[in-house]
Amino acid sequence: MDADGGDRSARRRNRLLLAGLLAVVGLILLLLGLTVATGTVAGVEVVLALLLLVASYAIQRVARRETVYRAERRR
Repeated sequence: MDADGGDRSARRRNRLLLAGLLAVVGLILLLLGLTVATGTVAGVEVVLALLLLVASYAIQRVARRETVYRAERRR
């Protein structure tokens, strides 16, 4: 593996770690917003949770797309 491949691999791992953290925080906020919080705070928590979950999904998709396209370029 060359240095560029190692950098890409490290970036992918970091992105997937960030995506996982965003997903966990988003799920916790969603759970709190739907069960414990009331009023405006609950609405804000739910909206923020959904935004975090969408961001997590987008980051995962970018990380996976780079891996797939890199593998296709090698062929």
